Amino acid sequence: MKKIILLIFSILFVATSISAQNQKRETQKGHTNQNKFKQLKDVLATPNDQHTASGAPGKKYTQQKVDYKMDIVLDDAKQKITGSETITYHNNSEDELAYLWVQLDQNMRALDSKTPDIQSGSITKEMSKRRYDRSFAENTFDGGFKITSVTNTNGSNLSHTINQTMMRINLPKPLASGATFSFKIKWWYNINNHRTQGGRSGYEHFPKNNNNNYVIAQFFPRLCVYDNVEGWQNDQFWGRSEFALEFGDYEVNITTPADHMLGATGVLKNEREVLTKKQLERLNLAKKTFDKPVIIVTQKEAEKIEKKKSKKTKTWKFFAENVRDYAFATSRKFIWDGMAVDINGKTVMAYSYYSKEANPLYGDHSTRAVAQTLKTYSRYTFDYPYHKAISVDGQMGMEYPQICFNPGRPNPDGTYSDRVKYLMIKVTVHEVGHNFFPMIVNSDERKWTWMDEGLNSFVEMLAELDYDKNFPITRGYPKNIVKYMGGDQSKIAPIMSKGDNVYEFGNNAYGKPATALWILRETIMGHELFDYAFQTYSKRWKFKHPTPEDFFRSMEDASAMDLDWFWRGWFYTTDVTDIGIKGVKKFYKKESNTNNNNVEFVEDTTEGLSFGSNKNSKSKFHYEITYNKPGGLVMPIIVEFTYKDGTKEKKTYPAQIWRLNDNQVTKVFSSSKEITNISLDPDLETADVDTSNNNWPKKKETKFDKFKNKIKG
Repeated sequence: MKKIILLIFSILFVATSISAQNQKRETQKGHTNQNKFKQLKDVLATPNDQHTASGAPGKKYTQQKVDYKMDIVLDDAKQKITGSETITYHNNSEDELAYLWVQLDQNMRALDSKTPDIQSGSITKEMSKRRYDRSFAENTFDGGFKITSVTNTNGSNLSHTINQTMMRINLPKPLASGATFSFKIKWWYNINNHRTQGGRSGYEHFPKNNNNNYVIAQFFPRLCVYDNVEGWQNDQFWGRSEFALEFGDYEVNITTPADHMLGATGVLKNEREVLTKKQLERLNLAKKTFDKPVIIVTQKEAEKIEKKKSKKTKTWKFFAENVRDYAFATSRKFIWDGMAVDINGKTVMAYSYYSKEANPLYGDHSTRAVAQTLKTYSRYTFDYPYHKAISVDGQMGMEYPQICFNPGRPNPDGTYSDRVKYLMIKVTVHEVGHNFFPMIVNSDERKWTWMDEGLNSFVEMLAELDYDKNFPITRGYPKNIVKYMGGDQSKIAPIMSKGDNVYEFGNNAYGKPATALWILRETIMGHELFDYAFQTYSKRWKFKHPTPEDFFRSMEDASAMDLDWFWRGWFYTTDVTDIGIKGVKKFYKKESNTNNNNVEFVEDTTEGLSFGSNKNSKSKFHYEITYNKPGGLVMPIIVEFTYKDGTKEKKTYPAQIWRLNDNQVTKVFSSSKEITNISLDPDLETADVDTSNNNWPKKKETKFDKFKNKIKG
């Protein structure tokens, strides 16, 4: 029997030893660095002599230049544009180019367009007539560019291949570094009704007097970007993700009906030919008036003009220097006003063009909103470099150099609600702000939508608050992104995703990056460090092509802050903020008559935060607080302590407090006053998706809370 017992013990001993060894081997297994504070070197592109490690353009940075000479004719009777252009391409890269790529954005509306085929759709029991008309159009619209010729400058045919919204120009011989190549394209296309068919440009028809307002963009074949990051940026245009374009000079002649009023990118070169003497006098007055808009074409004059249709034409001649795109708006219905804006001693003009249907809303706010945008953005980035900025009653939200198309109409009796007013101002500020991002800080919109929409949405908030300190901001505050970030993870993509491939475009490309920058400025970096770094990035990359790496690196380089943890969490993942209070222990120093050098602490187990009656009131109060982090994002811990006397104190622990333990941390807080409540993120600064764990003692759940949680669940 003893032998059997010894044998059993021996087997158990061996088994225990093997198990212990296996456990030891398990604990000794290696793992990759999963720390939230690891550097971004495994994600960011390697710096080079064009995009440096500091985030600045390198000494060998180059970019191409493309110049355009265009003659455009608008046929108001047929809603048709006919154009011819001479394009001169400057190869400033060190590469030899065998071909050039040209964008044909209007082909998204061609009869053979693939854009409708990649869109999913369904039939609901009830839908708006507008949606029905778009989804089930009875008359098929014959859109898209009709290319009539592609030639060399001598008129000989130039080989080319069209692939949907892209056209390859097959060069007669490779274009050497430093060389230029000129060629010509002629085309025409039918203009879409953007009110019934949608789109970023087009016309709006007014059946009452049979007139049209035209807001025209993407109306000409234009070169793609070529750089050392992407090579040719020739991704197809599917309709959502916008554009990547080169800077250049534009000479543009636009022929319209003689009774039209037109605004466009560039300097108008023949004012005396296209404007009346009275209009010129008012325009000159506007250029000297800085406190309010001056009416250049009155509503009464516009109403008189729109009653008749001139059979004559006139040609508007413009020159635009160093712009990345071109757009214009024209109508016989347009009222026109303007005012001067002082940008650090330089006069810039703010203009608005609008029909009577948009008045008095546009007359009250449009040009003033343009002026405020130029002032605010210039303060946070760089002085606005162009001579004007235009807002057009285009009933959409779309931006181009020096001109943008915006929504907003009052009721038929001229009244308008605050909701309509603030929406119109918001979109106007946003679209005018796009003059800075990406029209000047020229990021690739098709690859990285957030680099223009997100950055612009952030500065937009600052401009709106400058316009009205009580402006009802709907996008950008941390509390406003909580519902999206805490939603269904299968329908959320990281910010660093191509715009065509995300579910909620507005939240992903506009809201979340704007919120991230707001948190950086308000909570993590502070105004001084953030503003200097943001301005540094903006000045470094104006009139250049920045990448996401250039932005991330510039913000760190100019502030001496390691923000890799922030970029990784907010931009490369869909993690959420959720920080809570796991537990609180109360201690006080034990009173002792001994003369030793040791201090003894006694834990007070009284329920709640208040100490028991045995606590010596002359001694300090000590609280051992354990914070946990159910959410994936590392963020600062913002704590507000409420004392027994009703006063409050706020303490912020930097995000780096989580560097050694990503799940929970324990901190001791000592005070001469007794604490009655501890609250996390009391001002909703961090986009915390679950605030039910943010208080100690935990708040009792009310009936309303139960209802909210039920709805949320």
